[in-house]
Amino acid sequence: MAKPPFYQQTVATLFQDLQTTDAGLSTAQAQERLARDGHNALNQQRRTTLVQKFIAQFKDFMIIVLLVAALIAGLTGEVVDAVIILIVVVLNAIFGVFQEAKAEEAINALKEMSAPNATVRRDGAVMTVKSDELVVGDIVLLEAGDIVPADLRLTDVATLKVEEAALTGESVPVEKASAVLTADDLAIGDRANMAFMNSNVTYGRATGVVVATGMQTEVGRIAGMIEAADETTTPLQENLTQLGKSLTILILVIAAIVFVMGMWRQTETWIDMLLTAISLAVAAIPEGLPAIVTITLALGTQRMAKRHAIVRKLPAVETLGSTDIIASDKTGTLTQNKMTVERVYQFGQLQDAHQLTFSTDDRLAQTMILSNDTKMTADGLVGDPTETALVQYQLDQKYPVEQVLADHPRVAEIPFDSERKLMSTIHPLANGQFLIAVKGAPDELLKRVTQVATETDVVPFTAEIKERILTTNHELATQALRVLAFAYRLVDAVPTTLTSETVEQGLTLAGMVGMIDPERPEVAQAVADAKSAGIRPLMITGDHKDTAAAIAARLGIIDAGDQQAVITGAELDELDDDTFAKQVKNYAVYARVAPEHKVRIVNAWQKQGKVVAMTGDGVNDAPALKAADIGIGMGITGTEVSKGASDMVLADDNFSTIVVAVEEGRKVFANIQKAIQYLLSANLGEVLTLFMMTMLGWQILAPVHILWINLVTDTLPAIALGIEPMERNIMKQPPRGRQSNFFSGGVFGGIIYQGLLEGGITLFVYWLALTYPVHAATDLAHADALTMAFATLGLIQLFHAFNSKSIHGSIFTVGLFKNRFFNWAILIAFALLAMTILVPGLNDLFHVAHLDAYQWGIVLLASFMMIIIVEIVKFFQRRVVK
Repeated sequence: MAKPPFYQQTVATLFQDLQTTDAGLSTAQAQERLARDGHNALNQQRRTTLVQKFIAQFKDFMIIVLLVAALIAGLTGEVVDAVIILIVVVLNAIFGVFQEAKAEEAINALKEMSAPNATVRRDGAVMTVKSDELVVGDIVLLEAGDIVPADLRLTDVATLKVEEAALTGESVPVEKASAVLTADDLAIGDRANMAFMNSNVTYGRATGVVVATGMQTEVGRIAGMIEAADETTTPLQENLTQLGKSLTILILVIAAIVFVMGMWRQTETWIDMLLTAISLAVAAIPEGLPAIVTITLALGTQRMAKRHAIVRKLPAVETLGSTDIIASDKTGTLTQNKMTVERVYQFGQLQDAHQLTFSTDDRLAQTMILSNDTKMTADGLVGDPTETALVQYQLDQKYPVEQVLADHPRVAEIPFDSERKLMSTIHPLANGQFLIAVKGAPDELLKRVTQVATETDVVPFTAEIKERILTTNHELATQALRVLAFAYRLVDAVPTTLTSETVEQGLTLAGMVGMIDPERPEVAQAVADAKSAGIRPLMITGDHKDTAAAIAARLGIIDAGDQQAVITGAELDELDDDTFAKQVKNYAVYARVAPEHKVRIVNAWQKQGKVVAMTGDGVNDAPALKAADIGIGMGITGTEVSKGASDMVLADDNFSTIVVAVEEGRKVFANIQKAIQYLLSANLGEVLTLFMMTMLGWQILAPVHILWINLVTDTLPAIALGIEPMERNIMKQPPRGRQSNFFSGGVFGGIIYQGLLEGGITLFVYWLALTYPVHAATDLAHADALTMAFATLGLIQLFHAFNSKSIHGSIFTVGLFKNRFFNWAILIAFALLAMTILVPGLNDLFHVAHLDAYQWGIVLLASFMMIIIVEIVKFFQRRVVK
């Protein structure tokens, strides 16, 4: 029979099962268990060496195609072709390794320091040991400020509160107790007699026995889920793989046709036709594409790093640009993970907290500070987040907190307990009396109130006043504010017996405050920007339904009062996967969810064909971060586990940085799309030229011609297109989604007609030069025609680069000369191309002839026609779209 969970077992039973006592283990027992069970640490992610990272870069399909092309070129004597292709491939791999290594360094610099030590009882004595040396059965002592070092079953509790936001997503600390719990299948957040690894003690003290360490803890279980999760492929990787496969098939078919047709015509030897087929393959393969994609992504990551977004994997930049859904954790991501006083009820009025000022002798202000266990240290305020929020509020209001504490030292107290929900402290006053300061839950405190403070006096606590206060309390609660009431009583002497009956009676109500973990100030605008970009933001949290709905409404994720868009984890459990998949679009807020729910939500949207980005900072977010198309971790508040599962880390924990990243991702995709249209239309023009020359029996451009044109036009101008400035209204367009690819949005049609146009113009110039030759001799006329075709094919691509600055927009609206690198790239490429014809010696090497001014005029005019014709086509395309 299976043992009941730890929270259902008595301490005595646990001690017996774990073979330990309240005095702790002996040192010998601890060493034996450490050797048996291993260290109390999570499995470290296996690190890859630089060599492994480098080899991994060659797994891409397009890279494999290029390597095969290089091998064939080398075997058939085209060594220059093979070397150039290999240089491009190696450079691409170096870029990828550099980026991954750089991101790893940044992530390592952001990693949190875990609790290095733990206070334990061993051999009957209290001692400090390294937390990774804890073993099952150890007795651990906790106090405020500690990080829980392992999973504990609490055995002795003194007003303990533990903040478990990283594990459950709930921002308010959980009150703990040691009593046995009888309910079955309790959620982690409801296991009140347990303390979990990596959670924070905010208040009180406790003793507990270690019941799980390392990967056996709740945190370890989640880490195990991450390890088991499959890696998702990004839309960019899918697009490049699809492109590579399509090009390979196309290249093989065309090369085979050319080879067969050449052999059928019997004008060339089979060796020459094989070389021709290879040169055609070289013309068809966009050798520079992997490098251009990598460089464009790398430059995007550099721009994002300056905006505090650290990209761990290059494709993640582009993936953000195709995002349909941003599913965000609430605590610490959308909110500040810090309780803040927002509303104050005093003297019968409810006011904005930051519009008030308090005098030194104001009883509400005094009670907020005095009935409070917050410690003021050099490193800031330490204590329960609710209590530190009260003190921080008064500090922000320039209230003399330290002076009040010094003038009114605590002489007696009745600590808070969860049954009566009150806390009382007693302090001396200058007139010899004593002030009893009480705070607690309004419904409990009001039972003990007999008077109410006004601005000038104290009046009886009537039924009418009570009703008004209860109405105000309900109003604040519906806004997801946590309400505390404050009261006081003046006595001549400290009561001899400190009980609720002797101290917390006949109280005067000083007021109430409403607190909330507020939203980050920049998030509402970020949500609005995301919505205007067609992206749907979701909130996924472990917090309560009302709190989640209120915050979501304040941020604009849902409309105020729209409870239909909110669902809890328990309600989600009642839906099977098929039903949930049909209804998933109805929900924008998910409350009281477990890690398994988050993964299920991400998967449901992915089944709808949506690209999902998941943000989060807690351990509980990590499985969903891994499952999402792109996981976005938080660098400052994020746990090591969540950062390790992320594709991108926000170094400033600023949600609005995600919108910047989305914008950058869209820009990167648009620029890669421009480069692809430019490269493939140019390569299609080259293939068409070679194919038709072969079919017509004309003298064919040599492999060296094609290689040089590719080297000159496929590198600098294409890279320059990758860093084009962002086009206007890019964030007003709907997301591309998973179904789109690099050929979407009219790009494929553009490649076809522009490639045909380039090839057609080149062939026309060749025909014109043969039909109306400058030289009478046949050999010279053919040499001129071949040279003019070579020059036209190169120049037409440089002119076409200007067309490619926008897929549909006119070059006169995107700015002809805004991109300085582009301008220099065109000039350098033109110089390199012209040099092969104009420089003596080089023209012999490239088998080209000198051209006169008339011939250059034809080449330039024909090449420039590319801009004019494409501009006309774009004009009519825009008219059709309108």
